Amino acid sequence: MGTIIPRKRKSGSTAYHAQLLIKRSGAIVHRESRTFERKQAAAAWLEKRETELAKPGALEREKTPDPTLGSVINRYTEESVKDIGRTKTQVLRAIKRYDIANKQCSTITSADIITFANQLVSKVTPQTVANYLSHLAAVFAIARPAWGYQLNQNAMKDAFVVAKRLGITTKSRARDRRPTLDELDKLMTHFGERLRRRPSSVPMQKITAFAIFSTRRLEEITRICWGDLDVGGSRLLIHDMKNPGEKIGNDVWCDLPPAALQIILSMPKTSEQIFPYTTDAIGAAFTRTCQFLGIIDLHFHDLRHDGVSRLFETGLSIPQVGSVSGHRAWSSLKRYAHLRQTGDKFADWKWLSVVTAQSEGA
Repeated sequence: MGTIIPRKRKSGSTAYHAQLLIKRSGAIVHRESRTFERKQAAAAWLEKRETELAKPGALEREKTPDPTLGSVINRYTEESVKDIGRTKTQVLRAIKRYDIANKQCSTITSADIITFANQLVSKVTPQTVANYLSHLAAVFAIARPAWGYQLNQNAMKDAFVVAKRLGITTKSRARDRRPTLDELDKLMTHFGERLRRRPSSVPMQKITAFAIFSTRRLEEITRICWGDLDVGGSRLLIHDMKNPGEKIGNDVWCDLPPAALQIILSMPKTSEQIFPYTTDAIGAAFTRTCQFLGIIDLHFHDLRHDGVSRLFETGLSIPQVGSVSGHRAWSSLKRYAHLRQTGDKFADWKWLSVVTAQSEGA
């Protein structure tokens, strides 16, 4: 039941205080109020709210917490027991800078998600937009069943369909960029000069070469420890290896080609980790150097692609390559099926002796 109470202000004007009170079996189950400048506006608000709250389940929904999307993202990252990954964490943090993060969960529609996607596509590629929406969808998937928040999963599903039809999102295309020997020569020269000037800096020559010869991802390189190394078997135990399903607990033994093992054995045992550096430090050093040298569109992850391609070019079979790269499904290596044995482009690589030379303290 609603009432409107006129109240005189000190200025002499009149305000209209609309009160809404709902009782069930003599007990008050809902109470809310708002103040308006005009009586007609107060009456219209009361009528609207009475109609809304008369709908089945409306009162129950009123009692449900309705935080902003940004708050739910915070809870998702804070309460997730498993490691959600560096990339996903960065994406969710970035989403909180957009307007959609300030909206209450119950108000977010597919149109809001599309608006957000359009804001993204003006800055990044459609493939990246798809990744952003995919990570956000994980929050939508658990918000209602885990915490009772009113995030509508169907709104996200509808947004995926619309974004795909409009071309806002597309599937990621497999990169085929590989560094040339000339580009690697420039990189290794620059990294060597930097290390001579600053002996305490990241040994990017060794890490770059190790990424190629071992085919390891950046995050894997920074995680491997001396205890993960089997010198006699020439292999490494890679913990939580990335795969299409769960990566947590996916520990895989990967063979080490001779050059990769030599690089490891040249490292000093001053830390539990073989390469005791952060992914940010390594990634930033590689990216900045490429920019400085004018090397276009080369990513650190392209070194893994070059390493896998090299293994095929030296004549190894799919099972042999998979034992090094850690690919569980051989179908993942189909993209390399066109490669034929052409020899090892690193057979006489002048930098091999540099990256396998003993580091100080090794």
